[in-house]
Parts: sequence; C-alpha cells; structure tokens
Amino acid sequence: MNHRFKTPEVGLFLNGEIPPILENKFSFYEKIFAVDGAFYYLNVFGISVDYVIGDFDSILKKDIPLETHLLKAYNQKYTDFDKALNIIYKQGFFNINVWGASGMEQDHFLGNLSTALKYKSKLSIIFHDKYHYYFFSDKKTSFYQKKNKKVSLFPFPKVEGLYTYGLKYSIKKGLLKIGKNIGIRNEAYNCSRKIEINYEKGELLIFIEK
Repeated sequence: MNHRFKTPEVGLFLNGEIPPILENKFSFYEKIFAVDGAFYYLNVFGISVDYVIGDFDSILKKDIPLETHLLKAYNQKYTDFDKALNIIYKQGFFNINVWGASGMEQDHFLGNLSTALKYKSKLSIIFHDKYHYYFFSDKKTSFYQKKNKKVSLFPFPKVEGLYTYGLKYSIKKGLLKIGKNIGIRNEAYNCSRKIEINYEKGELLIFIEK
C-alpha cells in the first residue's frame, strides 16, 4: 500500500506490542521517531532513533545517544500518539508508518485509531503489526493483494454507498455500520486484478493481511 503524498516516509514507534524487529524493514525511512516508552525496545534491537518524543518520565536521558534529538511534549491533554503526530507534521513529514499502536491495552488502540482519524486530511498514516497493515481509506482507494489473502473493511462507525471490485465477496451500494453489518474477512479474488474500494459517506478502516 502506497502513501498519499510524494514525500519521504518516516517511522513512528509507540509502546504497544513490540513489532517483529528486522532492521531492513526500516532502513528506507527518512527518519525514525519514537515515543519515550518505545525507545528502549528499539535500542535493544540496535535500531537507531533520530527523535524521541515525550515527557521523559519513563526514560533515563543518560541511556540516549548524544546524536538522538529529544522533543519534549508535556501537555497531558493529548496522548503520546497525538503529540508525536503533531510534532512530525511540524517537522515537514506527511507519510507516517506507525508501529506498536495495537496490542497491550486495547483502549489505547482505539484511542490511536481516533487520533489517526483526526489527522487523516493532512497526514498519510499506515499502521503496521505482525499480521496486517491498516489505514483509514480515502473515498476512492485501490491496491493489489495476493490471492486468498484477507482484506477486512471496518466502518468507523458507519459507511454508506460502498462499492468493491476485486474481492471474493463483492459489495454494491452497501451500508456498513458497527452493531449491524461489517465487512471483515473478505479475500482477494485474483492477485493480478487491482482491488478497488469506493464509498460515498462515512469513514472506513481497511485491514490488509500480510
């Protein structure tokens, strides 16, 4: 899945579930940002961090390499994720790959989704975990997926006028709504056929199986 903006990609690491660390996954990121709680696991795996964001209550500054920049964010009205997105945006980066947003405490995961929706218009945010990558869709989105791999469509909280092309179970002029119909566990029909997803109203999360 490609980002929306023709600018470099950065990585942002939160302190949810620790991602499967393979350094070559992150080597093409222009910069790597981490909230203070995520710095330690990146450091353990030898991943260099360019910026650490937070109030630094949970981190010892003596453990941070001198070349790493500390970006203080004290405002307790906002979550670490919200503060990090705001800082990254002000740094001039718009394509953000987020790791560690899920797992651990699930209310944080839901809060992270809500925060991502808040920034949808000005940032391209793609979440990653060991099973999926997922994102809030534009009203017209297309991508490729391997045959029989899962593609899940989740309304947040409602989507109207939904059309899909290239999925095993097609939807035409569909309505998805939490508590009623949701479109999870669909599949790619043909790996050479582009999947197209269009909708008229609402907000849609797309989960793509790795």
